[in-house]
Amino acid sequence: MILFFGIANQSQAQNQVIPLWKTIPQEIKAPDYKEKENLKDGKLESTSQVSIPTLSIFFTKEIKQNQTAVIILPGGGYSHLAYDKEGTKVAEWLNSKGIVAFVLKYRLPSDLIMTNKTVGPLQDAQEAMRIVRLNAAKWNIDPNKIGIMGFSAGGHLASTLSTHYDERVYETSSKISARPDFSLLIYPVISMENDITHKGSQTNLLGNNPSQTLIDSFSNEKMVTAQTPPAFIIHTTDDTVVLPENSINYYLALKKNGVTSELHLYEKGGHGFGLGLQDTSKFWTRDCEEWLKAHGL
Repeated sequence: MILFFGIANQSQAQNQVIPLWKTIPQEIKAPDYKEKENLKDGKLESTSQVSIPTLSIFFTKEIKQNQTAVIILPGGGYSHLAYDKEGTKVAEWLNSKGIVAFVLKYRLPSDLIMTNKTVGPLQDAQEAMRIVRLNAAKWNIDPNKIGIMGFSAGGHLASTLSTHYDERVYETSSKISARPDFSLLIYPVISMENDITHKGSQTNLLGNNPSQTLIDSFSNEKMVTAQTPPAFIIHTTDDTVVLPENSINYYLALKKNGVTSELHLYEKGGHGFGLGLQDTSKFWTRDCEEWLKAHGL
C-alpha cells in the first residue's frame, strides 16, 4: 500500500510514504499505545510512541539514473523523533544536492510493543535498507550508493546498522544486504559505556540495569571491523548532551580498522543544531557535501 502525498514543494517531484512491514517482527499488540504527533503549522515537528514504522520518500526534482540515496534517522534520545528538524528539512537539503532521501519513522524501544526492545529500532533500520536496495532500479538509485544518516540517538542507530547489518534480528527470506555503503553521523550517540553515553538513550534502549555484555554489544566503537562503511562524522567540542568522545572513539576505531573516514570537531555549536543555526556548526553541510563529492556520491 502506497499513500501518495502529491507535490510536497518545489524541490520534491512527489513524496510517498510507505509502510515498512507487512508483519511487524516480535510485535506485542497494545491497542492503547498510540503515536503522539506534535504538529506545527500543519507539519509533523516531532513524534513519539511510534508503533507503526514508515518510510517517507523524497525524490529529487530532476530524476537521473543511478542516483545516490540516503536514509535519514532523526534523533530524540530513543524517546521521540525530531522529525522535521532532523528529518524532513534534511531530506529537502539532500534533494537540492541531487540525492534521493528517505526519512525513516522508526519504532522507539518499548517493552509495551516489543518482545525485545533493544533490537526493535535495528529491525526497522535493516528493513529500510533492504527496501531501498530492492527498489533501487524503480527509484533510479544506484544500489551501491545507499547511505545511512543519523542525528544524535539516530546516529546511534545509524552506527548500529553500520556495525550490526549482518546480525539476524528478525526472520527474513531476503538475501539483500542491509549494509549501508556509507554513513553520515551528526553529533551521534555511539557508545553505551556509562562514562560517555547519553544516559537517556542508554536507558530507553537497554533498560535501567543493562549487563556489561549488552553495553559492549551496543557500544558501536567496539563493533567496528574492516567491513564497516566509511563515515563522515561531525561533533562540537562544547556538546555537553552527547560528549564528543562518542565521535572521536568511533573515528579512531574506523582508522584502526583501515576504514576511510572524516571527523570534524567544531569549537562551538552545542547539541541538536540540525542543519546548522549557530556558530561554526552551520558549516557542516558544506563539509558534508565536499566529502560526498570526494567519494563520488
